[in-house]
Order: sequence, then structure tokens, then C-alpha cells
Amino acid sequence: MNYEEAVSKYDPILGIEVHVELGTETKMFDAAPNTFGGTANANVTPTSLGLPGSLPVVNEKGVESAIKIGLALGCEIAESCRFARKNYFYPDLAKNFQTSQSDEPIAYDGSVEVELEDGEIVTVPVERAHMEEDAGKNTHVGGSGRIQGAEYSLVDYNRAGVPLVEIVTRPIEGTGARAPEVAAAYVRTLRDIFRALGVSEARMEQGNVRADINVSLRKSPDAPLGTRTETKNVNSFRSIERAVRYEIVRQAELLDAGESILQETRHFHDETGETSPGREKSDSDDYRYFPEPDLVPVVPSREWVEQLRAEQPELPTAKRRRLIGEWGFSDLEMRDVINAGLLETIEATVAAGAKPQGARKWWTGEIARQAKQQDVEPETLVAPAQVAELEKLIADGKLNDKLARKVLDGVMAGEGDPQAVMEAKGLEIVKDDGALEAAVDAAITENPDVVERIKGGHMQAIGALMGPIMKATRGQADPKQARELIMKKIG
Repeated sequence: MNYEEAVSKYDPILGIEVHVELGTETKMFDAAPNTFGGTANANVTPTSLGLPGSLPVVNEKGVESAIKIGLALGCEIAESCRFARKNYFYPDLAKNFQTSQSDEPIAYDGSVEVELEDGEIVTVPVERAHMEEDAGKNTHVGGSGRIQGAEYSLVDYNRAGVPLVEIVTRPIEGTGARAPEVAAAYVRTLRDIFRALGVSEARMEQGNVRADINVSLRKSPDAPLGTRTETKNVNSFRSIERAVRYEIVRQAELLDAGESILQETRHFHDETGETSPGREKSDSDDYRYFPEPDLVPVVPSREWVEQLRAEQPELPTAKRRRLIGEWGFSDLEMRDVINAGLLETIEATVAAGAKPQGARKWWTGEIARQAKQQDVEPETLVAPAQVAELEKLIADGKLNDKLARKVLDGVMAGEGDPQAVMEAKGLEIVKDDGALEAAVDAAITENPDVVERIKGGHMQAIGALMGPIMKATRGQADPKQARELIMKKIG
């Protein structure tokens, strides 16, 4: 069964759980450093390792970040909430439980507006946002890299205890064939919100943002919800789309064959675009939640909450709408910028002195093309300030578009800033009247038929003289100055 047939027969329902690692200096419940990478098991304390007698202390900055996220998602902020122990046995948390929140989250009942590529707005309902800690990292050595078939496993507790906020949606209905796109756009929207709030670097490649994608199918929009599967820890927008598409088709094939869907976790394989079974999905009762006895309830004052609300930065959706007006972009141009993930980069380029349309042209054009060829992020090739400098050289008449591309190639090759590359390669537009005049004289002498056409009123024929002039000046003639000289000499 193909995807189109699957969504014509069944109504897909999404549920998405997004985990974001907070950018605090220390972990959620102890003073161990919260840093990415480093020597295994170096960023730990007795609390990180769950050693007897160690006691947790709540990270106030983590609570503040959770409130900021809740406010940005339009949630109610609890007047009082508390932590709970979520019990499960696995080596990535040495104490054999995760300190999380169960029936008393810090934030609840919100929603997020998500804009799709064609401008359609989808409102995603948010059930809750709650605080918890991350687990450590298991490395399974031998076999496929998974625990099944591994020779042995290694555990790094550096990540154990890192502050997390988990955002859980209510069932997302009515997406139809656009379910994969909606899922990816929602996670992208959250990523942008986290960055705007400054609560996380939100780098998916480092695991700062991870999504668990729940998918179920039903025969029609008025039928009961179907049995869901949960694809765990998907960490790229493309993978989110592919995982949703695959699960919709897989489940539709099973249902068409008269089989039932098993409620389970699944793993996404980026190399194949497929998911595979993990374990049967536990319900909340299986985790034996109970209140964390070593932590007092969190009671954020209303004054503190309102202060944080007043300090909220402009959120991405509002910013985009404002910048469309300020920059004069069309809706299509802005969507292209957003879909390319270049909004902040172009904003920084404009702040450095470039005109908005010029910044958009370079970043979505030549730079994006080179980045795609090299499979790197555009910002690794050139800095916003360098693009702004390139634009200034064009505005000052030192470069034309063709020469600017050559200069940009040099900048992206690491040869220096635009001014230095231009000077080193001798690419500045020829301003020497003598050299330009000689090139114009030669073009006029060698093309008498073109000159006669120009004298006869066919002004577009000037273009036939520009080719030889540009060739003689290695493409560095000022076109405007060259045209003025041609007209002056022809009379």
C-alpha cells in the first residue's frame, strides 16, 4: 500500500512528546556541570550516581526556564506542583527511578500555532509541560549497536540528571495527508521558541531536542481513536516526517489485513526510513509513580510568574509577521527563508548593515547551494558580517554581481573577508578611465555594424559592445560607466 492509499482509507492521529534539554550551568538536582561531551563519567556527583545518602536540590534556573516555556505555549502555570518518582530499572539512571512530574505538572492547557509551507495555520493543543531529568547514555558494543546481540554495554552518566522539560500534546486531529508535515513543523516551531527564549541551544544533532512521535489510525474522523505506537527519540525534522509516513503505511497495511496494532515503542532507522519494534508500551500505572519524598513542592509566586511573562521576548511567529512588513518580503519569500532555517542568519546580516533583499539573495541562493553540495550548515561557510561587507562593496560600486560571486567563493574557501579577497585577486571594478576608455574604443572600432544600429536608435544593441568590453577588462568594467562612455563616443 502506498501513502496516498493509506491516508484515503484511514484518518491519522498524532501525539507528540518533545524533550528539550535546558541550558543551565548545572544539572536539575545537583551541582554537577551541565555540559555536552567530555570525558565519560566526569560530570557527576553522588546525586548523579544515586549513591546512598545523597539528596537532590531543585535547580531554580531550571524551574524558571520551565515557566518561560509554559508561558510561551500559552499554558496555565501551576500555583503549586511537585516532583514524583517514575520507577523503571535500566542502567542509564543509577538510582533506578527518574525524578519527573506526574499528575502535577508545572504548566498545562496550552496551544501552539504552527505554520506549514503553504502558509496554512494548524493549532496544536498542548496538554502539559513538565520538568524532569535526563538519563545517561548507553553504548552497546558489538552486534548492531543495540542491546540485542551486543557483547557488552558501557554507561556514561554525564547526561544523567541534565534538566529536561517535556511538552506533551493532546491528540492532534484533522491533519489528514499532511500529518508528516504537521509533525515536523510543530517540532520546528518548538525548537525556534526554545531558542528565542534562550532556555536551550536546541541543537537536535546534539540531542538537545528529541521527539517521541505517537501515531494511530482510525477508519473515520468520528470513530474512536486507534491503538498508537510511539517512535522514540527522533532527532531531525526530515526523520520525523519519514517516521510518520512509514508508520501510517505500516499500520494501514496491518489493519487492511485484519490484524491489530500492538501498543509499543519503536525505533526509527534513518538509513532505511523504517521503524522497528522496541518494547510493549508501558502505561503510567506500570511506572508506579509516587511523590518524591526528598523534594518539597514547587510554589512559584504569582509575582514571579507575571514578571517572567512581562520579560518574555518576541516569539518567532510574531517576529516573522513583523519582519515581513519591515523587510518588504512576500509571503513566499519569507516562507522560503523560514523553511531554509535562515531567518536568524538573515536578521543578523541585516543588523550588520545589509539590505534585506540582498541578504536573502545571497543566503538562499549561492551560499545555500554551496552548503548543500558540501553537506554543511550555511553559517559554517560564511558569517553574516561577511555577507553584509560583500553587499557594501556592491553598493559602493566596487563589485558587480558577477565579481561578487567570485569574491564570495574566496570567502567560503577561507581566503579572508570580502575586502581582502577582492584586493588579493584584483577583482575590483575597473575605475581607471584610461583602461576603460581603451576597451570602449576597441569595441567600437571592431564592431562598426553595431555602432550603426545604435545610431539608428536601436539602443538595446549596446549589449553587443558590452561583451568585448567585459572581456577586455576581465569582467571588471563598471557597466554604467561603460554605457555612458559608449554613448559619449558615438554621439
